[in-house]
Amino acid sequence: MCEEVKFTVRPIFYDEERVKEMLKKLSVSFLVVLVSCVFTMTVNAAGYPERSLQGIIMWGAGGGTDGVSRAIAPNVEPILGQQIVMVNKPGGTGAIATQFVHSSNSDGYTLLFGAENPQLYGVLELSKLSYDDFYPVNILARGQVVIVANNDMPWKSLKELVDDAQKRPGKIKMGSTGPGGVPYVVGKLMQTVTGFDVAPVPFDGDGPGITALLGGHVDFIPVNLSAASEHIRAGRVKALAVVDSKELNISGTVVPPITKDYPGFGKYVPWGPFFGVWCKKDVPQEAIQKLVDAFKKGADSERFKEFIASKEAIQMNISGDEATAFLKKWQSVTTWLLHDAGATKVSPADLGIPKP
Repeated sequence: MCEEVKFTVRPIFYDEERVKEMLKKLSVSFLVVLVSCVFTMTVNAAGYPERSLQGIIMWGAGGGTDGVSRAIAPNVEPILGQQIVMVNKPGGTGAIATQFVHSSNSDGYTLLFGAENPQLYGVLELSKLSYDDFYPVNILARGQVVIVANNDMPWKSLKELVDDAQKRPGKIKMGSTGPGGVPYVVGKLMQTVTGFDVAPVPFDGDGPGITALLGGHVDFIPVNLSAASEHIRAGRVKALAVVDSKELNISGTVVPPITKDYPGFGKYVPWGPFFGVWCKKDVPQEAIQKLVDAFKKGADSERFKEFIASKEAIQMNISGDEATAFLKKWQSVTTWLLHDAGATKVSPADLGIPKP
């Protein structure tokens, strides 16, 4: 037989005053922890930067973005008192680097060194991110675009290239950097205005694209002038046109405007890329201000100004609200330009981007 077990259930009574007291203690404890966290962030920001920073370059080595990024860093490091370790992280038309920085800690130690591409991600469905998700530390410069060809190609002008492409649709190889890159945008414009059909060959940036052009792996490429100017001066490539309404003179080499043979480009130019530095939006304000001040002074240095001039780029050196206004205007013009050319997957209007 089993032994009988007896137990007693005691009722638990709700003590309202005791519960209120417990909640009060918990609220005080939470408030103390919260204040402590905020105080710690403020103290850390006040001492910022206490270690080296990481600069994530969204394009590969040797291109326009890489060149500008590596030129500005040495001028900023002495002001910050810390090294900026530069890392190329190409891929996805810059989307991989953009996502990497956006996923990093909001402490100001990971910076995005980029170009214009994130402003096109939405309409091309490459990413949900744009520069709206970052703080513009400094838009350093804006560049011009040239259409350059391999020296072995028979063309002496852009018109000869287009005429050849129309006779041999899909046979001429154009260097590209993927959807949203400079060659992609200019290629779509050329297709809209001239109706030419070429075969795009993608690379991880201007640098690899130029290298491929020099090696004869592609026939031509629309590219940042900053990445091509030295090759034009040295006669290693042929400059067929500049994407502008005014001619360009590079050390005696006169490059005709794209509107010379095709006036239809007039409504799209001047158009070009830009280069800058961004951090996450929620980095402590004290750290953001130190970054803004440091990059402004660095961009004002004679060494950096000479570099920008040597690349035939136009210095901007703007940040904050002024930079944001520039970014929104560029996005409005370019996304609608692509949309009118039938090159977008999403209408700019659906993303709240106003038509210029």
